[in-house]
Amino acid sequence: MKNTKWPIFLMFILPWLTIPLLGNKAMKRYLPSGLLMCLYLIFEGRLAEKRKWWWFPLNIKPNVLGEMPLIFGPFLVGTLWILKYTFGKFPLYVLINIIIDAAFTYLGLNLFKKIGYVSLVRLSKFQLSLVFLIKTFVLYGFQMVYEKLFRKSLYYR
Repeated sequence: MKNTKWPIFLMFILPWLTIPLLGNKAMKRYLPSGLLMCLYLIFEGRLAEKRKWWWFPLNIKPNVLGEMPLIFGPFLVGTLWILKYTFGKFPLYVLINIIIDAAFTYLGLNLFKKIGYVSLVRLSKFQLSLVFLIKTFVLYGFQMVYEKLFRKSLYYR
C-alpha cells in the first residue's frame, strides 16, 4: 500500500471516538495509569530503536517515534476500556490482555508489515508477546498502587 499515512491516522483517531462512551468517572480513575504506560512505552520505544527490536520506517517527524500513533491511539484508549471492565478481576484482566496482545502480535503485526508501518527485526513474535505480558503486570500494579494512594481522596469528596 503506497499511502500508509491514512490507515495510521485512522488507527489513531478511531479509538478516541469511543471515549464519550467510557464515562467521566472511568476516565478520571484510569487515565493516570494509561498515561504512565504511554510514558513507559515511549522509553521502551527508544530502547527498542537502539537495540533494533523492531523498525518503524515511517516517521511522523524527526525525533518522534513511529509508534506514537499506536501509543496514544489504540493503546491508551484500549487501556482505559480494559481497566474499566476488568480492574479488580485479575484473572479476567490477564486473559483479556493475552487475547488482545496475541491478536496484535499474530494478526495485526502482519497487517502493519504489509502496509509498511512496522516490522520486527531482532525480536520474535513470542518475545514480543513476553514484552506485552510484562506491560500487563506493570499496568495492573501501578493501578493498584494508584488506587491505594489516591482513590479515597479523589472519590470521597
